[in-house]
Amino acid sequence: MTRKTHSRLGSGISSNISLRIIYDTISALHKSVRGSDPDAALYWLVRMLDGGADPRYMARRLIRMAAEDIGLADPRALRLALDAAEVYERLGSPEGELALAECVVYLAVAPKSNAVYKAYNAAKAFVKKDGTRPVPLHLRNAPTRLMKDLDYGRGYRYAHDEEGGFAAGENYLPEGMAAPGFYRPVERGLEIRIADKLRELQRLNDQKN
Repeated sequence: MTRKTHSRLGSGISSNISLRIIYDTISALHKSVRGSDPDAALYWLVRMLDGGADPRYMARRLIRMAAEDIGLADPRALRLALDAAEVYERLGSPEGELALAECVVYLAVAPKSNAVYKAYNAAKAFVKKDGTRPVPLHLRNAPTRLMKDLDYGRGYRYAHDEEGGFAAGENYLPEGMAAPGFYRPVERGLEIRIADKLRELQRLNDQKN
């Protein structure tokens, strides 16, 4: 696959090779990043670019990888992916492709977590199955006198006015809904500290309740 033999279409898909090869190659890149192999990730990135893939399409894929496979284990990954996309927009090829290479190496070596990705999908599945529940009165907005008379917002505890900036024991879910536990941070990267924070918040909630 060379840039001389393959033309670029709008999203970077070559017209002269099988779409199956394109999808297999981008899959190999994604799996190499997820598998923390920077050499393999660079190889498949270059294969895609050499085969005629639009670098803008590759930048979008890297942004997705940062959000899906690195997540909050290293939040800097998503920012770096966005920066790489912006650098390419400013410099174009070939100079801007170096930013994509830098990004793919960082994503490959970064700590991995798909906890947010799994939590989001779990929340979507739950809402689809569970349907719509009313917003509790204390969480409702009350911009008018009538709404206040209907108890909208009554009893809401402003977290910033609470000790430690946390309203221990407050409930933010619909009435009767058990805590679903969508988000379960992994023991890698920043999510180690996030997990510690969530355990501490749960301890405070348990004490209040």
